[in-house]
Amino acid sequence: MGQITVEKNVGGIEGLCIITPTVHGDERGYFMETYNENDLKEQGIDITFVQDNQSKSTKGVLRGLHFQVKHPQTKLVRTIRGSVFDVAVDIREGSATYGKWYGVELSEENKKQFLIPKGFAHGFLVLSDEAEFCYKCDEFYHPDDEGGIAWNDPRIGIEWPRVEGSELLLSDKDKQLKNL
Repeated sequence: MGQITVEKNVGGIEGLCIITPTVHGDERGYFMETYNENDLKEQGIDITFVQDNQSKSTKGVLRGLHFQVKHPQTKLVRTIRGSVFDVAVDIREGSATYGKWYGVELSEENKKQFLIPKGFAHGFLVLSDEAEFCYKCDEFYHPDDEGGIAWNDPRIGIEWPRVEGSELLLSDKDKQLKNL
């Protein structure tokens, strides 16, 4: 029996999944499997990941919305410290949910993971004082293949949470991104 539960097609968007691991805990702490290929395959998710990434950011940092153009990536993301509001935007041409978004809070407490398939832009906003964010990718990063969409594109209309006591912090690159 698998060690995860999977909520598929979250937000009514085909392919987006929330994965919650089974956590075994007692007064000493906890143990969980953060990735098990067989558990995912049992749920109909058959992906070969080739790269792991990790970032650390401070409160109010907004990263995204990013994607790769010619080498799209499926990502399995989670927060190991702190809390983020994580967002995926469907940019699959011809998709019934093109331009639609879904967001979920990922935290060290809830231990949820967000599976974002190829054909989505991705970004997150740090809600805690600091956050460490990890993600698996099924395609290698290609720096010359980056694409992006403005975090505040009115056509998409992402409802980012307010981060009390902090201004939004974006990279210079992200400040220059255009609308969908």
